[in-house]
Amino acid sequence: MLRDIDPILSPDLLHALRAMGHGDEIVIADANFPAEGLGPRCIRADGSSASDMLRAVLSVLPLDTFVPDPAHSMAVVDDPDAIPEAVADFQRIIDDTADHPARIVPLERFAFYERAASAFAVIQTGERRLYGNIILKKGVIAP
Repeated sequence: MLRDIDPILSPDLLHALRAMGHGDEIVIADANFPAEGLGPRCIRADGSSASDMLRAVLSVLPLDTFVPDPAHSMAVVDDPDAIPEAVADFQRIIDDTADHPARIVPLERFAFYERAASAFAVIQTGERRLYGNIILKKGVIAP
């Protein structure tokens, strides 16, 4: 255990977050997401919701301020303008927690998978809400 570090951030996850560089991306994925077969390292967090994981990750990871869209969700198939419950919750968490809040921009399902395949890592949570997936681009820690 460490002080001031959310205990759902496992040692493996903390290592990955610390090893990431500016511009690297991490995926927080729901229980249905094909994380293991996608390619990047998969860090299991089956007992956590995606919302709790997002809050914990944002407590130690800055969002990139050098790009217009440092956060992406998966657009709803056949209804790209819909905002799923999980994504609305993610936006509230980003607004309340991120050092530089940003709007979440949806990506078409297969574009999301393609982008996730090039991420630094995927955190597979136990999230059961549909579309409970988000990609975050890491920013810099300023002096």
